[in-house]
Amino acid sequence: MNETALHKLTYGLFILTASENGKDNGCIVNTVMQVTTSPNRIVVAVNKNNYTCGMISRTGIFNVSVLTVNSKFETYKHWGFRSGENVDKCLDIKYGRADNGVVYIAEECNARIGAKVVSSTDLGTHILFLAEVCDAEVFNDDESVSYSYYHKNIKTSPITEETKKGFICTVCGYIHEGDVLPDDFVCPWCKHPASDFKPL
Repeated sequence: MNETALHKLTYGLFILTASENGKDNGCIVNTVMQVTTSPNRIVVAVNKNNYTCGMISRTGIFNVSVLTVNSKFETYKHWGFRSGENVDKCLDIKYGRADNGVVYIAEECNARIGAKVVSSTDLGTHILFLAEVCDAEVFNDDESVSYSYYHKNIKTSPITEETKKGFICTVCGYIHEGDVLPDDFVCPWCKHPASDFKPL
């Protein structure tokens, strides 16, 4: 089986935000889609290792900010390459706060969607949240970014020495140095498995 066939599926990229007990947080996700219009519901898949996932599980409320082709790699690093458990991701950035009390990002995004969880399904590594759309707003007509566009036009290639040996994550660009990548290795940045790494 050629698992790279799954890389051909279309995905967007989004900033998923949550708030709990006065703490704001968010992460990058690539699985958000509308599943019904009446009632108006979306699903969001979030890696369990993301601090945001736990916040949504406990509060049942979140916002999705839809990133555009004008987004910058620094934005993905800010929201996706570090944990909100250890840093305040809302420090020194522009954000708004929706009626549901959760922050959202308008810069580099074309819309926001506020939602309330209806149910959740444990998918092993991820939680799939089914949620009712409670609020939505369009910021501009900029084109939404696809996962493919991000990899071809936004993600920067890491600078590596020719002699460096290791493996690079094809999702986020993290480099694991060494001759061997353990089968159970998980990327510390984006939480993807060893199967998403390739040799340098």
